Amino acid sequence: MLQGREGELLLDLVFVFVLTRFSQRLIEDFTTDRQVVLPEVGQTVLLLLALWMVWVHAAWVTSRVEPRQPVTQLLIVWTMFGSMIIAVTLPHAFGARGLLFAITYVAIQVGKPLILLFARRDVARHSPARHLWWATFSAVPWIAGAALFPQSPARGALWTLAVALDYAGLVLGWPVPRLGRTGAEDWRYAGEHLAERYQQLIVITIGETILLTGATFADAFTPDRVAPAVLSFATAVLMWRIYFHRAGALFAAAIEVAARPDKLGKSGYYTQLVIVTGILAAGVGNALVIREPRGRQDPLWLAVILGGPGLFLAGRSRMEYEVFSRLSPSRVIGLVALAAATPALLHRSPVLAAAAATVVLAGVAVWDAMRERRNPAEAPSPPA
Repeated sequence: MLQGREGELLLDLVFVFVLTRFSQRLIEDFTTDRQVVLPEVGQTVLLLLALWMVWVHAAWVTSRVEPRQPVTQLLIVWTMFGSMIIAVTLPHAFGARGLLFAITYVAIQVGKPLILLFARRDVARHSPARHLWWATFSAVPWIAGAALFPQSPARGALWTLAVALDYAGLVLGWPVPRLGRTGAEDWRYAGEHLAERYQQLIVITIGETILLTGATFADAFTPDRVAPAVLSFATAVLMWRIYFHRAGALFAAAIEVAARPDKLGKSGYYTQLVIVTGILAAGVGNALVIREPRGRQDPLWLAVILGGPGLFLAGRSRMEYEVFSRLSPSRVIGLVALAAATPALLHRSPVLAAAAATVVLAGVAVWDAMRERRNPAEAPSPPA
């Protein structure tokens, strides 16, 4: 069986495949000639929320269970296999493969607490029991939406309800009558490992954008694609540099010393989701530019080319506030610059938009480097 944290590394490698499939689906949303682009993008976002729930729940469980125990290894293998099946279904999750997607998602979410319940005999059984109750509750709209409403807007409505239930459980601490809810000490215990898992996921998400850049560039190795490919690679490196500047590296310590580790840990789930979404959108936007460097002047393309870095900076600003109780001016100015550039770039070449996003990120990274030289030491002081 898998040993130590190597199993989690394998799970992350499976998620490289998952994220690649997700990016491919999003590229299709923006390039296929359809009259319903926004609904298609909405469906893709809903699927991302479901994928994020699979990952964060696995990170939560493995943060609280000894990694060398057979039950932990079984949980990782269970999640890995299910995630692989989900990735296969992603392009057609709202079509012919919807039922397989829903069944697999439910099997992952219900299976993990069931495995823990069968394996454990102490008071900690309350935690998987809470998860099982909420996962079973949300399974109803997942399965009903897939089985009863093929190729129908009703599927989207039911799946939206299912995702809302999943996230409501997370926000509320999975409360169940007589069992209560997840407490603050549970989050303190899991804090350091959760922060490490966030960092690993950010690395593989950025790595996936580099993989997407290379694969798109390799499809047609032409001179007009060189500049977009370079910009895409530079954007990925800059996001890596900006993320791990101080707050990204100190997030684990912030959870450990927080007066309310549960509040900071839960907030981290959503903050990291915004950051991951921004990275993925930026990667997709750059891939679109590489594919058609002289192509469309499409406002929806601009939404990912500039919106991706914007989401990334917004999420990164939120994380900095969580750790240091302040906002860096560089991120705020970066967001303002992206917003100000948007109207001027609406009817310009997509390459110019990609270049503008890269320049803004470079400015933020340079500002961070200069600030680090002036103040090399800084400790986390998260809000209570």
